[in-house]
Amino acid sequence: MLSRKVILTGSFGVGKTSLFRRFINNTFSEKYITTIGVKVDKKVVEVRGQEVSILLWDIAGEVKQDKVPKSYFLGASAIVYVFDLTRPSTYRNISVDMDILKDILPDAIIKIVGNKADLIANESAIEKIKEELKVRVDVITSAKNGDNVEDLFLDLAGDFLE
Repeated sequence: MLSRKVILTGSFGVGKTSLFRRFINNTFSEKYITTIGVKVDKKVVEVRGQEVSILLWDIAGEVKQDKVPKSYFLGASAIVYVFDLTRPSTYRNISVDMDILKDILPDAIIKIVGNKADLIANESAIEKIKEELKVRVDVITSAKNGDNVEDLFLDLAGDFLE
């Protein structure tokens, strides 16, 4: 069985822990509890007839913060960078954050994820946000209702097999 470490990162309050819980346990909570340090869990998925073990690390805070040890990133095969579709402050610096992440893990797969789609009025509003970003957004999710969460990680597992 193939096993890969995946890092969830991005600004505070974007829904990293909610995505983590939705993927690992298929649960959601409205309560906001700041992640301190890192949470780690594992889930085995099947893709193209092969099992892939995803070791998911939910890291607190900002990419560029000195409070997040670079050692958390070591050995990761992929990074899921999460931003909040409803808070422009969480996606204004994506390009800068991508440069930092590529320096830390130059060979890692990076998925950019817009979360909290359930709070956006319509698809055209989401498309407008994506156009503003000037970076490729890989998937739009809602940890609350589960939209595209499983697909995100199944696609990532498929990338590991290539």
